[in-house]
Amino acid sequence: MTENKKKPNPIDVHVGSRIRLRRNMLGLSQERLGENLGITFQQIQKYEKGTNRVGASRLQAISSILSVPVAFFFENAPGQSGQPNNGFAEENEATYVVDFLHTNEGVQLTRYFTKIADPKVRRKIIDLVKTLANDDD
Repeated sequence: MTENKKKPNPIDVHVGSRIRLRRNMLGLSQERLGENLGITFQQIQKYEKGTNRVGASRLQAISSILSVPVAFFFENAPGQSGQPNNGFAEENEATYVVDFLHTNEGVQLTRYFTKIADPKVRRKIIDLVKTLANDDD
């Protein structure tokens, strides 16, 4: 007997993970996002896991609620290696940043750091983190 259970499409998984990332960056619960869309939090879970595909109109609504362009959900998506990177080295750095933002610590640091209004304080925090990381760069 063959099993009919299909694996989620990698693009759907990626888009779902980007929805989760942005939702967490904003401190928005699955319940609240679902309420804004008129759907259940279980449906949001399925979108975020990639088990359910997000339709175009729903993705447009999600991008509006989360205040990002639709393209945000496709940044660094799998299968984009054929696209030119114009020779810029930032591509690896962008992946590093995205990976960091997928962690709870990354989301929390970003959320709270962006709330600091004083640029001098932000600069001192960066200097402190650099010192703790022993990075003289």
